[in-house]
Amino acid sequence: MRPATAVPVQPLAVPSVASVVLPDGRIVTGYAIDAVQPEPVAAKPVVSRAAVNIALGGVGFLAVCGGLLLLTTVIAALTALITQLIALAAVVFGGWITVQIFSASGQRGGTTVNIRKAVIKRNHFHG
Repeated sequence: MRPATAVPVQPLAVPSVASVVLPDGRIVTGYAIDAVQPEPVAAKPVVSRAAVNIALGGVGFLAVCGGLLLLTTVIAALTALITQLIALAAVVFGGWITVQIFSASGQRGGTTVNIRKAVIKRNHFHG
């Protein structure tokens, strides 16, 4: 096995060199290291998600209640309409029956039977 060959890589930019003077007078020189910046913390929303969900649920519930109220109104109106139609049919049909009864009594031909007083004694008819 052959060892892997290391290829030198040139840095894209030359790092800056920093010198620091210590309190005793010594000077320390080296490459400057950029401080690691922490990830920015996401700002907390003013209102929690749970509160928003509860509010949206309340709005949806109110919308459903409005729809149900409208539905019950429509059902009540249909019930009143059907009741009035039934009453109208009863009046019209009753009037038709009345007209049939009174107009037919003079037109029918048939036998006229005169009923006289009958005497019923001991379950026998004496006419």
